[in-house]
Amino acid sequence: MTVDVYRALASERRLQILEWLKDPRAHFPPQVDGDLVKDGVCGLLIAQKLGVSQPTASVHLKMMTGAGLLTSKRIRQWTFYKRDERALRALKSAIAKRL
Repeated sequence: MTVDVYRALASERRLQILEWLKDPRAHFPPQVDGDLVKDGVCGLLIAQKLGVSQPTASVHLKMMTGAGLLTSKRIRQWTFYKRDERALRALKSAIAKRL
């Protein structure tokens, strides 16, 4: 695991985002562009749910994407985010091996 992963996991807000994205249909309203599960959740919806500005949410989302915890996809002018389940399983396994 890299330091970037530890930094990404060191924030309650980022952990909350990961939790919400585990079941996006339960936590976010339908989107005009992009399917919540297939394409991910629009960064604007994540910002609104967090109660922060879009630039603040962007910082969190970019950190998580850079650490490999999320994937991003552009549709029109929006960026959509979803969990990288394969990377999260590998992370969970690596943590379990260290315990």
